Amino acid sequence: MTVSPTIGPGGSLPIHSRSEEETRQFGRRLGERVRGGDLVGLYGELGSGKTCLVHGIADGLGVAPHKVRSPTFTLINEYSGGRLPLYHMDLYRLTPSAVDRMALRDYLYGDGVCVVEWFDRLGEQAPHLAIEFTFVGENERLLVAAARGVQYDALLNALSEG
Repeated sequence: MTVSPTIGPGGSLPIHSRSEEETRQFGRRLGERVRGGDLVGLYGELGSGKTCLVHGIADGLGVAPHKVRSPTFTLINEYSGGRLPLYHMDLYRLTPSAVDRMALRDYLYGDGVCVVEWFDRLGEQAPHLAIEFTFVGENERLLVAAARGVQYDALLNALSEG
């Protein structure tokens, strides 16, 4: 895994991952640094490593990573047992209505850490740490983390420091 030593133009942090393990390692670093109430939005194609990153976030929070399952059909999975609860959403199969978004607010803006796959389908401009996944090669991904709200600048800076 290669993490840029500095924040790039536009306040983004590029991370080159050459394996699932490297993606998990970055997720673990993120999980060790997030705070209660943090919202992480994941963007990228199917199979690009979003759920793999969530395994690492769980590990960094002290939640057993083997418990993490993609919530594609259940919408949200809750994990406890770590230093903070982890709420893992997957919006691939739906675009939430205003009523649905209201029902999700306890997770999105609660005391735990909320990670949303397919964040763009949420339909809200909520402040969050955005991570975009792009295929670079068969086993390589470019993850670009960016603060979408000033409260995520410190988290982005902490990730760049290693």
